[in-house]
Formats: sequence, structure tokens, C-alpha cells
Amino acid sequence: MYLLQLRCPQTIFSHDTALFLLDMAEHEPLHHTVTAKTGYNPSHLTAEGVKVFTVKKGLFHLGATTAGTPSGHAVTIYGPERTLCDMIRSRNSVEIQMLRDALKQYVRRRDKNLHVLMEYAELFHVERRLGQYLEVLL
Repeated sequence: MYLLQLRCPQTIFSHDTALFLLDMAEHEPLHHTVTAKTGYNPSHLTAEGVKVFTVKKGLFHLGATTAGTPSGHAVTIYGPERTLCDMIRSRNSVEIQMLRDALKQYVRRRDKNLHVLMEYAELFHVERRLGQYLEVLL
């Protein structure tokens, strides 16, 4: 992961890879997932088996933070609130069970910030869908 980010510093680890680094997933994903700005050419990454999502330039850095990899290197990832919104936004491309488990774990976290989660959900136009999930969990 560290080497991937060194080669492609214009990407941020997201989706299931971010869930793993945030301790919100049970196992390391088979393929790493990153997000890049719209207009980025991901062909060299997809050829390596990396899943690449794109987002508008204005939303790219929203929710970015750092986390340690299993080998102890710091990499840039999206925080839990942004990651959950990305997962819901891409729900047709991700395992629904992984999304449900991540939402359950998020609700149990002491550091959860529901206000920020709802702000991000509004920016990514997933507030209705997120509300349905949270209604069951809270």
C-alpha cells in the first residue's frame, strides 16, 4: 500500500481498503481501492488490479486523513464518515454485507461523528439511503 501511494500520490485509499485500515473490516481486501480526481487516467492502476473510483476535484480531499498500514507505514485514507458515504454511493460495486458490517461497527465506535456523517451524506447525495440504514441501527 505504501509503495502504491508513493507511485501514485494523487490517489487516496478508499472504500474497502480504507475500511480495513480503519479496523472496520474483518479481512484485508483482495484488491486495493483508491479514489482519484475526475480526469485522472487510472489505466496503469487497473492493469495492476487496483479498483479506482473518481470524484469531483472539490470533493477529493474531503475527509482525508492518515492511517498506518499493517507494516507500519503512514498512508492517506478517507476517514470513517467519508468512507461510509463512498460505500453507499458505490453500493452497486461493493459487497452489501461489507457495507452493513461497516455501518454496524461505525455505530459502536466511540469516535463516531454523526453530524459530520450526515454533512458528507448530503454532499454526496446519499442522505436518504444513509438515513434508511441508520434508522435500523440506531
